[in-house]
Amino acid sequence: MPISARSHSARWAAVAAVTVLATTVAGCSSGKGGADPKGAASPSGSVSASAPSGSIPVGPGPQSAYTVQQQPAPGSCHVHYTADKQPLPDPKCTPGATNPKVTPQTLKTTICQSGYTKGIRPPVSITGREKTANAKSYGYTGPLHDAEYDHLISLQLGGDPNDPRNLWVEPPSPGHKPGAGPNNPKDGVENKLKAAICSGKADLAKAQQAIAYDWTTALPSLGLKE
Repeated sequence: MPISARSHSARWAAVAAVTVLATTVAGCSSGKGGADPKGAASPSGSVSASAPSGSIPVGPGPQSAYTVQQQPAPGSCHVHYTADKQPLPDPKCTPGATNPKVTPQTLKTTICQSGYTKGIRPPVSITGREKTANAKSYGYTGPLHDAEYDHLISLQLGGDPNDPRNLWVEPPSPGHKPGAGPNNPKDGVENKLKAAICSGKADLAKAQQAIAYDWTTALPSLGLKE
């Protein structure tokens, strides 16, 4: 069913409420649930009144060696869809989680530094096993080749690399050709948000909140061009 404006508000309320309970839902022992400490004053005029607000769980951050994380129970998570059929995750299972190493004070040495995300990305030997388990969490039965194991808050926006609250098997978007691999228009939005953050046109915490809430509305909610 398409998500209405009313259900959008309910969805973000669930994202905020799940902060305390997210570790239990995801079965993760590494989470540090609680308010995001990274908030900073937003640039003048960069955030519209309609931008979502609320705390996002804080993950354990980059690890020298990643381990396979336990996923939500099979069938316990449900994909939601926007009016134009873009898939969104279940906020109870996938509220997002931030990387504690990325703060307004560390932008130049983290996400705004070339090559940063490559150095913190978990290996496929880890995420491949998590992806298979998460597909069962969401009841996804399509080809895994065509679904993306997606960071809800991408690494380039300060998302946690391997917290299960920040990763989900995202089904293909409309117009996908079977067998062609993932097609994720969310990537373009993430690129624009990163550019806005690094140029000082968008606040880090607000951008993270916007992408976790609904990537299809993230840019306009922050007063940015699509």
